Amino acid sequence: MLMGKTMTTKLTIPRPDDWHVHVRDGALLAGVLPHTARQFARAIIMPNLNPPMADSAGVLAYRQRIMAALAQTAPECAFTPLMTLYLTDATDPEMVARGHAAGDFIAAKLYPAHATTGSAHGVTDIARIWPVLERMAEIGMPLLIHGEVTDAHVDVFDREAVFIDRTLAPLIARLPDLRVVFEHITTAQAAAFVRSAGPNVAATITPQHLHLNRNAMFAGGIRPHAYCLPVAKREHHRQALRQLATSGFARVFLGTDSAPHDRHLKEAACGCAGIFNAPYALESYATVFDDEGALDRFEGFAARNGPAFYRLPVNPDTITLVREPVTVPATITCNGTAIVPFHAGETLAWRVLT
Repeated sequence: MLMGKTMTTKLTIPRPDDWHVHVRDGALLAGVLPHTARQFARAIIMPNLNPPMADSAGVLAYRQRIMAALAQTAPECAFTPLMTLYLTDATDPEMVARGHAAGDFIAAKLYPAHATTGSAHGVTDIARIWPVLERMAEIGMPLLIHGEVTDAHVDVFDREAVFIDRTLAPLIARLPDLRVVFEHITTAQAAAFVRSAGPNVAATITPQHLHLNRNAMFAGGIRPHAYCLPVAKREHHRQALRQLATSGFARVFLGTDSAPHDRHLKEAACGCAGIFNAPYALESYATVFDDEGALDRFEGFAARNGPAFYRLPVNPDTITLVREPVTVPATITCNGTAIVPFHAGETLAWRVLT
């Protein structure tokens, strides 16, 4: 519901879901999970732990740890983790079908081996998992894709575009019934591909890729807290993502890819990839839609498009944002771990009512 038109001061929408998030494990899980649970009713949980969640037993055990952490740190939050399976070269198609039918996991995640954090056990060649993908297409199970090639000779800023041409387009052509979420897209090519694809292809976009271009990583020196994978691209790519996100297109939706790391692991000689955006995710997204004059389309992107693609109901409860300034702290301590959040030190124009 929008109150007003040209000078909206309050937004009340169905409670959103985060269709891509890393909540970690152990002590850090207990520290970061409340930041997601307090804003989102459901979240697609990434499986790239060490070891990865590559079978039903592992996924279910991880879900139990998440629910225990929720009960300990945010018992007032009605939050449902939507679990995913980590695909490897050895994944068994029938195990996938059984686990999906049993509700162990809602989707499976394709990480090209060594493409990002926790992807060492990922798929080395998509041809190795064709039987899995064919089975997933038969049962209507979504495939979530980190879409980058990993060849050392391919420029890091080109790896998403090359993946589309080399892997994703042929995959969709061969298996048009496979339901695919092209996650955390970063390029104009990806935006155009999703627009032109059939109804079984959707995409998520992170807040950082709507706010940052690649200059952010080099503004006055190396800026490790602006580094994530896939990396931010040129300004015209950022503008293409903003246009897609705010256009009302039904097959693009919110997915933060919030990926927390201890501050000292980011500010290191070989710093970790990942941006911790969960604490102010909705404020960050709302700022983009406000800047683009598209607040009337925020509800679809944040709360309706994702459930429609995943064939789930829209959440019955609501959340309200108000046009009031909120200053993001320089660091947030999560159960003893100091993490620099996205927008650290900045003031955003929207605030979630608690």
